[in-house]
Amino acid sequence: MLTDTAIKALKSQKKLYKVSDRDGMYVVVQPSGAIVFRYDYRLNGRRETLTLGRYGPEGLSLARAREKLIDAKRAFSEGRSPAQEKQHDKRRLKEAKRFGEFGEKWFQESRMAESTRHATLHL
Repeated sequence: MLTDTAIKALKSQKKLYKVSDRDGMYVVVQPSGAIVFRYDYRLNGRRETLTLGRYGPEGLSLARAREKLIDAKRAFSEGRSPAQEKQHDKRRLKEAKRFGEFGEKWFQESRMAESTRHATLHL
């Protein structure tokens, strides 16, 4: 079982390597020195990997990674794929940004009176 001290002591090597924690979670130490939490599971006979996040001050703590693991295991036990749900959420955010950009462009390029544009903008 990993501890914060053990994770901080991990050094990068020429090739990435794994260090297991518990409950199927492990960390991957990349050649760049980045440490990433991951979880492997099998759903419908297919192996999937969920990247929980990057370790560090800007990323996840070990405790937060374990909380995310519990959430992922809960989704897995309900028959849902945590990795596919994460990808779906990313796509939704990207599409929302695109739709917002589309709306702004339409609003700027549409032919309407300035008073209408001002009133619509400040609803």
